[in-house]
Amino acid sequence: MKILIADDHDLVRDTLAAFLGREKDFEIDTASDLADALDKINAKPRYHLVLLDYSMPGMNGLEGLAKAKEANEPWPVAIMSGIAPKAIAQEALDAGAIGFLPKTMAANSMINAIRFMSAGETFVPVQFMTAEEPEETNELAKGLSPRELEVLSGLCRGLANKEIARELDLQEVTIKLHVKTLCRKLDAKNRTQAAMIAKEAGLF
Repeated sequence: MKILIADDHDLVRDTLAAFLGREKDFEIDTASDLADALDKINAKPRYHLVLLDYSMPGMNGLEGLAKAKEANEPWPVAIMSGIAPKAIAQEALDAGAIGFLPKTMAANSMINAIRFMSAGETFVPVQFMTAEEPEETNELAKGLSPRELEVLSGLCRGLANKEIARELDLQEVTIKLHVKTLCRKLDAKNRTQAAMIAKEAGLF
């Protein structure tokens, strides 16, 4: 079973590849961004399953999903993420992803999910989709878009605009505009205060 894991975080990608590679019937390839993934898909017979990190360079939201699906037809493509909320997971499924894998999944559960999806069955963890999320229960989050929440997550992790832009595959000037909007919506004087307000409100 040929599987392609595409993720720009070296540790995540290599750890996952090493673990899945222990399965005797798994043949694992890796890619560091969407362009690399598409090159790998086009260079050999299609993969039985392609796993794409939602936030890696080149993805531009779910546009990358559409490109990978077209390149890997008729075999399936799934999205994985460590930060995307279940609203994004649902959007991915609606856009034709065979499944959505949170990076917090237990390793053995991920292996079972991969086997399930490679057989053509849609997979998403029930617990993930039914769990309450900050944007549904937190009043502060209700006024923020999914993209603004992603940028705010970066601020809370102490990332610079350039780092957030790379993570979300956006221009740095776009991140600056999002930060400015976040400060206005959160009534914060600067990015540091915006992060503090988010943390105090329990968003991250």
